[in-house]
Amino acid sequence: MALTLPLASPATASAVLGSAQAFVVLGASTVTNTGATTLQGDLGVYPGLAITGTGSSTLLGAMHKGDAVAQQAQADSLTAYNTLAALTPSQTLTGQDLGGLTLFAGTYFFASSAQLTGTLTLDAQNHPNAVFVFQIGSAFTSASNAVVNVINGNADDVYWQVGSAATLGTGTLFAGSVLADQSITLNTTAKILCGRALALHAAVTLDSNTLSNQCPTAGGTGGPVPEPATWALVGLALAVMPAGRLRRGPVTLHPAQKESA
Repeated sequence: MALTLPLASPATASAVLGSAQAFVVLGASTVTNTGATTLQGDLGVYPGLAITGTGSSTLLGAMHKGDAVAQQAQADSLTAYNTLAALTPSQTLTGQDLGGLTLFAGTYFFASSAQLTGTLTLDAQNHPNAVFVFQIGSAFTSASNAVVNVINGNADDVYWQVGSAATLGTGTLFAGSVLADQSITLNTTAKILCGRALALHAAVTLDSNTLSNQCPTAGGTGGPVPEPATWALVGLALAVMPAGRLRRGPVTLHPAQKESA
């Protein structure tokens, strides 16, 4: 099913997140991790101070626990959340499962919860200003092995504004920045290979995940994001990529710095 919609038009969509763009995970109360998680981008929490489970994770970025950088990123996340929520919807999808849909650039509104089962295809149609915004009134949940596949454009211009909690099911391959009013949970091996998990008032919970804010076409004018079969290879590359290829070098967590869950 394809829905033809006009382009979404936040005036500065690529910069809507402000300083939060540098983060790949940002919690409010805590960030907790179990298992071998890889994070490419900054990791932070504010106003809480606890980030646990880093001993089993790989962080390719900086860590900010309750500091001024995390505070500013939370403020910018809240501004972005409100900006996205105020956009005029292009289409109301309340009651529809996102799985099986092919959507073009626009602002999609759910009055209450939203669900993704299967594959959602977002086609930017090679337009440099294509932006996808999902306004979700309450919770967002993806089923196990769900996929968000962005084609012909930049997956960094996909935003999920979630009114309560967001949960990505086991094995989900996701794209876009999730801004949740409450918590964000990534179940085992769920991946966000182009985007962020930004929780405004509660925790981010991770379990053997891969997250990156370094999108394959970030800052560009288009070009396809990897097809689902390629996502796993991209995730593997994050763990082995030489530091010289990263915008920010890896942070080595010495034993005294590591925390256990």
